[in-house]
Amino acid sequence: MIVLKSQREIEAMKKAGEILAACHKEIAKLIKPGITTWEIEEFVDQFLKNNGATPEQKGYKGYEYATCASINDEICHGFPRKEPLKDGDIVTIDMVVNYNGALADSAWSYGVGQLSEETTHLLKVTKEALYRGIEQAVAGNRIGDIGHAIQTYVESEGLSVVRDFIGHGIGAVIHEKPDVPHYGLPGKGARIKEGMVFTIEPMVNIGRYQTKMDLNGWTARTIDGKYSAQYEHTLAITKDGPIILTEQK
Repeated sequence: MIVLKSQREIEAMKKAGEILAACHKEIAKLIKPGITTWEIEEFVDQFLKNNGATPEQKGYKGYEYATCASINDEICHGFPRKEPLKDGDIVTIDMVVNYNGALADSAWSYGVGQLSEETTHLLKVTKEALYRGIEQAVAGNRIGDIGHAIQTYVESEGLSVVRDFIGHGIGAVIHEKPDVPHYGLPGKGARIKEGMVFTIEPMVNIGRYQTKMDLNGWTARTIDGKYSAQYEHTLAITKDGPIILTEQK
């Protein structure tokens, strides 16, 4: 069942989103060769605490960390660790913030030092794909319109869209209906309605879209070892169009 949110609930989630967006802006300043994702993890934990918020994914289904930190060929759900990032790496930091019971979810990919042209193109296309999906998130459209816009753009740029991990509704818990694939056919899927709140979070690969799982049971990687990027926002559907609750200002 899709739970429509009241204006009051959306405003509460927006406050969580503002904290999350502010945290990502600070993370961007930290990214450089030599920093570890464990240092970023500790920073996020403290930043949220200082702002009266908590990391919702810590403890979620046994997950132990405030962030997911996915490096290079890791698509999502990478564990923070003490391995220094190096020139040419990319790292995706994904987090869910709980502020007074309201949740917001956003991932952002960061380039480390000097990037190759191929990697720069991956980041550019993935971010653009997110916003093309958001453009379709209007009342009256269908969920398939979002995925179709993302897939057709990404594939026109010679890249591929991950199928195994998708966007989702969010509210009192991290994952609600509707499911929001980043691929598919226009005019298909659930009708988008005012009051829906969900994430759009395309994961885009340089190579093939298929995934494989690490032995830890969490971390997904590209099947061919090529780089993957992800950008994610939480948005609320209003009569005037989508409002991005996690927008960085």
